[in-house]
Amino acid sequence: MKRDLQGHYVTVSTAGEKAQAFVPAPLPPRPPIDWTPGLRGKFDRALLELGRLDSVSMLLPDTSLFLYMYVRKEAVLSSMIEGTQSSLSDLLLFELDQEPGVPLDDVQEVSNYVAALNHGLKRLDEGFPLSLRLIKEIHTMLLAKGRGSHQTPGEFRRSQNWIGGSRPGNAAFVPPPAEQVLEGMGMLELFLHDQPEPTPVLLKAALAHVQFETIHPFLDGNGRLGRLLITLLLCDQKVLREPMLYLSLYFKSHRRYYYELLNNVRLTGDWEAWLDFFAEAVIATATQAVAAAKQLADLADEDRERIAGFGRASASALRVHRAMMEHPIATSGWLSQKTGLTPATVNKALERLEHLGIIRELTQKQRNRLFSYIRYVEILNAGTGPPDR
Repeated sequence: MKRDLQGHYVTVSTAGEKAQAFVPAPLPPRPPIDWTPGLRGKFDRALLELGRLDSVSMLLPDTSLFLYMYVRKEAVLSSMIEGTQSSLSDLLLFELDQEPGVPLDDVQEVSNYVAALNHGLKRLDEGFPLSLRLIKEIHTMLLAKGRGSHQTPGEFRRSQNWIGGSRPGNAAFVPPPAEQVLEGMGMLELFLHDQPEPTPVLLKAALAHVQFETIHPFLDGNGRLGRLLITLLLCDQKVLREPMLYLSLYFKSHRRYYYELLNNVRLTGDWEAWLDFFAEAVIATATQAVAAAKQLADLADEDRERIAGFGRASASALRVHRAMMEHPIATSGWLSQKTGLTPATVNKALERLEHLGIIRELTQKQRNRLFSYIRYVEILNAGTGPPDR
């Protein structure tokens, strides 16, 4: 459905030239969303798939092991959309104080994302509302270290920003002037808390994401925080008990179309096209996440059975195997610390796991050798190739 411009333009002077900044109208959209049978059906299916994903998170033998990696996968994918090159393996190496294969700042950004999401979820669990204060706290974590640390973490911008182009005059999009950011974000906060009217949670997440991206309230980190907001909202409203939905997988795979849809909402009010895409993203990602969880659980069961064949020696090998499910790229030193086993016992267990083809050594060092749980990493790495341009 085509509407008028979803806001208005104001002239701003920045970087020595005039530009047209866009100020979005408050949510919800006017006129209301046109719920065609097709769009309604897609949203119903998206909620169904989210329910399946949520139930899978409860049925897994050890949700924390899967969750640890799913959160990191979302962090890698969301950061890739912004141009970082860090892979899941790079992040795991970084967390072990090993040298990743890409610039350190790239991996630091991904690590910040993990910390920011975990902080947000912890605050929500403590009963803190999803509010501007919490959004600022999360932003502080997101830009705590690395290349964005000088871009006023935790503070709404006090200067004009723009998206694309080398200057405001040739930018793809110029967000609202700095002096209108607080008002726009204040109205978004009211919308998140069902003012002026209640909004179903999945629709709320889809609309709020676009509004946040349009306001672009911070100097840096807006894209990542806008995607984080979706996860936090779904967890806060108990649609998901755990953050197992890595929507950035779909956004990354359809990167150009994703940005095109955001722009079309602003210019023509075509919210329905965005909502159709968003629901499709939820369906595809939730389905993939359920399948991946099943693959990982089946792999773990299969490998445990094979390890049990070691008889009495299987106890230590099973402890090392479990630790590698939590951190599928690990050093022998980390595994010794994690399991409480002696270095000699860990090394013997690693030899046995390597003999079965379950793990592979990545280094050829005498001490603190690095190992990978090969098939586990392959399943998790699905879709984390370089982003489409």
